[in-house]
Amino acid sequence: MPVYKAPLRDMKFLLNEVFDYPKHYASLACGENATPDIVDAILTECGKFCEEVVGPLNQVGDEEGCKFDNGEVTTPKGFKEAYNQFVMGGWQGLSAPEAFGGQGLPASMGLLKQEMMGTANWSFSMYPGLSLGAMNTIYLHGSEEQKQTYLVPLTEGTWGGTMCLTEPQCGTDLGQVKTKAEPQADGSYKITGTKIFISSGEHDLTENIVHIVLARLPDAPKGTRGISLFIVPKFLPDANGGVGERNGVSCGSLEKKMGIKASATCVMNFDDATGFLIGPENQGLECMFTFMNTARIGTSIQGVGAAELSYQGALEYAKDRRSMRALSGKKEPDQIADSLIHHADVRRMLLTQKAIAEGGRAMLYYAARLADHMVEGHEQGDTKKAESYDDKLGFLTPILKGFLTEMGFEAANHGAQVFGGHGYIREHGMEQIIRDTKIAVLYEGTTGIQALDLLGRKVLLMTQGGAVREFTLTVANFARKQLTNKRTRPFALELLKLTAQWNVLTVRLMLAARKDRDAISAAAYDFLMYSGYVTMAYMWARQASVAASSLASGEGSESEEFYNAKLATAEFYYERLLPRAQSHATSMLSPTSNLMQLDAEAMAFTS
Repeated sequence: MPVYKAPLRDMKFLLNEVFDYPKHYASLACGENATPDIVDAILTECGKFCEEVVGPLNQVGDEEGCKFDNGEVTTPKGFKEAYNQFVMGGWQGLSAPEAFGGQGLPASMGLLKQEMMGTANWSFSMYPGLSLGAMNTIYLHGSEEQKQTYLVPLTEGTWGGTMCLTEPQCGTDLGQVKTKAEPQADGSYKITGTKIFISSGEHDLTENIVHIVLARLPDAPKGTRGISLFIVPKFLPDANGGVGERNGVSCGSLEKKMGIKASATCVMNFDDATGFLIGPENQGLECMFTFMNTARIGTSIQGVGAAELSYQGALEYAKDRRSMRALSGKKEPDQIADSLIHHADVRRMLLTQKAIAEGGRAMLYYAARLADHMVEGHEQGDTKKAESYDDKLGFLTPILKGFLTEMGFEAANHGAQVFGGHGYIREHGMEQIIRDTKIAVLYEGTTGIQALDLLGRKVLLMTQGGAVREFTLTVANFARKQLTNKRTRPFALELLKLTAQWNVLTVRLMLAARKDRDAISAAAYDFLMYSGYVTMAYMWARQASVAASSLASGEGSESEEFYNAKLATAEFYYERLLPRAQSHATSMLSPTSNLMQLDAEAMAFTS
């Protein structure tokens, strides 16, 4: 199986040279302690923890899975010990406020940690990952009493958290939620209903689990306008804030899944469970969007992680495995055959993985800077700043989640393909990455849902194309500055063409939607993928610009080989992968009739 190695050189290249995180952190009120030395030490230690503790449990966890017995869930062997080390290391509170026991570092530091943990072992990373969403929701929308009660143990990692949205009759369409919340005389509520697909809903890693639950109050409006949000702990806190009596919430069963088998995905039953309203009545969905956006950005990490882990395994195999001779002549004449890495088609797959992993990582780190400013706006009570950066991040979120998870799944498939028949065998671990990664394009909103959110909601409904205009202006301004550099001019010219085309496509779809209500749904997927390819092109151009400048000046912190590799990978992306954007441009303008004209009963003739 792939042996995970934290890609610290690439991470530091992006942080220090491409996005200038030292200057970024120095500009933040919470960035005082995020000095280059401290950040470097944290990355090194986290990488070591992931390589030595979390990574080795990946295949073990897949083979053993979680066990369910009479409402109790046991995680695979070694998980509890690893989680205890995670807690002792203070990793959960890395970016949490100091007031609740956290280290108060910028939010982006948490993302860097999540990337390494998720790549090493996605199933393990989901347990603390779900808690982060609960922490963010309580921090932004909870009362002071709720913050004091729940945030300290959640920050410590001794308590875990979940989000409970989906029910048997509804997934994305949360307007169908039926779980009930009955007000009680003491100000609490009795929560009754069933939730499904609840990650980390029950396990043995923490002493308590705090469920964030969507439910309906009596006489609430129908649809999404009538949903409220509640805190429902597994054990009710006692007078001292510790674990008290058992609440009326239990795990009914574990889902039997294709992948991420070491992550407990539960059916949760709430039977007159005591809950506490968080946020205003009937505004639960708005509050939950804090959680969902956090989860969606977290899920996009899975796409990058899958590409990185699969690439690491495939690259080593391609160097060692020998098969036939390269068409251009013997490369290793003293060996019985040439290594796979000398074959052009294998190079195509490896470079696709590399371009996705490193380009996707750059997209994440770009977005993480925005998240830092958004969080700071909230903490400082600067509503205008918070909303401004939330809008910028909101535009990128569906692109990150939808595009990067689709590309990560593609990269995982390439990894198995490089291995050939051995990629289909469990012991090599490549098929596990495929199985684990498939869920990324499904949960927290499928790719189609992300696409509709991007085109229908963020671009057309909310901003009338303004979101695209704003982002493409940023890209175009960067590209114009690169026109005088011979090494980056080809990238810059292509970016300028694409930014213009992106705006034209947006306007054409806006006009088409006025005549055909199905036009947006029909075009959304292609619009999202097009947006993803162009956004990643921008990230590769930024990396190429730094690499070219460092090579010219000789002042970069990396080796000449490293910078040349960046330029070569950028060229590969622009010449081999970016052309896919044009097929999406063509498809999104295709008439909806080719989708909708066939009667549903005529889809198949079986009798």
